Amino acid sequence: MNLRALISQGEGERLEFKKKTTHPTRIARTLASLANTHGGQVLVGVDDDGRVVGVRDAEEEMFVLRDAAAHYIDPPLTLQFREVETEDELIVLVVSVAESFNKPHRAQVAPGEWRGYVRVRDESVQASSLTEKVLARQQPEARLEKLPLSKDELRVLDYLKTTQPRITVAQYTKLINVSRRRAYRTLIKLVLHGYLRYHDKEKEPYYTL
Repeated sequence: MNLRALISQGEGERLEFKKKTTHPTRIARTLASLANTHGGQVLVGVDDDGRVVGVRDAEEEMFVLRDAAAHYIDPPLTLQFREVETEDELIVLVVSVAESFNKPHRAQVAPGEWRGYVRVRDESVQASSLTEKVLARQQPEARLEKLPLSKDELRVLDYLKTTQPRITVAQYTKLINVSRRRAYRTLIKLVLHGYLRYHDKEKEPYYTL
């Protein structure tokens, strides 16, 4: 995909714009969140509004990014770089981050303090301990096999496809008329087997397909 088409998509779960990389700790959160989710790309030299401003020194940008990936993310990441020159002779650095085989990755936010991040829409948000446990079970090469679903499990999938795009534990409890504990365990089971995604950065955690 060419640069203009990529930028036209706008920032999202798999795409981040950066005018420049200012410090390894800041970019480390973005890199870790992409690796922990579905992978993606960072366009360095592109403003938040999608305007191409270019980078002054691509080598310097790559040094900061490699430093972040190697020393400010645990386990470390390997990045792929591509320099793209625009018709205005501006250089944009395309940084590719693969979905990791070794989740969860944590970014250093302060000396001795490491936090996990996941990508939610166009933001890198801090992951809860439960999310990190889920991530550890969702390695790309070791996805759990799809399991036969019960009637109650099929109901939540049908609800998300036809009624609302998200559901909470309380809503699911009411939907199938079971205890909150049982509803919660069923939803987490579906997350671990790859049917649902768990989101915990709003007032009340919710689940989506």
